[in-house]
Amino acid sequence: MKKVGVLAVQGAFVEHEQRLAQLGVSTTELRQSSDISESLDGLILPGGESTVQSKLLRELNMFEPLRELIDSGLPVLGTCAGLILLAREIENDAVDGFASLPVRVQRNAYGRQLGSFHTVARLNSTDGSRDIPATFIRAPRIEALLDKEVQPLVELEDGTIAGVRYKNLIGLSFHPELDEDLSIYEQFLSYE
Repeated sequence: MKKVGVLAVQGAFVEHEQRLAQLGVSTTELRQSSDISESLDGLILPGGESTVQSKLLRELNMFEPLRELIDSGLPVLGTCAGLILLAREIENDAVDGFASLPVRVQRNAYGRQLGSFHTVARLNSTDGSRDIPATFIRAPRIEALLDKEVQPLVELEDGTIAGVRYKNLIGLSFHPELDEDLSIYEQFLSYE
């Protein structure tokens, strides 16, 4: 990938840009609908507040152009709130997102800000599995996979799925941008 669009209307987007820069990938901040017209090779939907992001995407006329890119097969990495925006079903809220990723999630399932934690998770990639750091902040939990093609990508020690891959989409409960490990970004950038 040469250029990745990072949704920059709200939430933690700068850290994603820094991680991609470490891998030599240029980014562009998506702040208004005209930013989406650029030729993008990928898209990151960052953490933040999913209801606010959903509302802003509509107010800024960004929602439909982004939905078209997602549905057309553009590689997408959604972290925390980004996972919620991608999820087909949200168990305890009415966030009006893209519904492109066939999973059911529960918002803030790991607790509020004070319930945030850091752990080691298992990344199951095509080139083997390995441990990676995982930082959870007001994180959603993936409650169910709604399509047999959804693959568990990251699992916690107790077997809880914390990340999935489905076609062109990666959805994560945690914030890979807050740790130094670049494994998740390498997975995202390897999309063919």
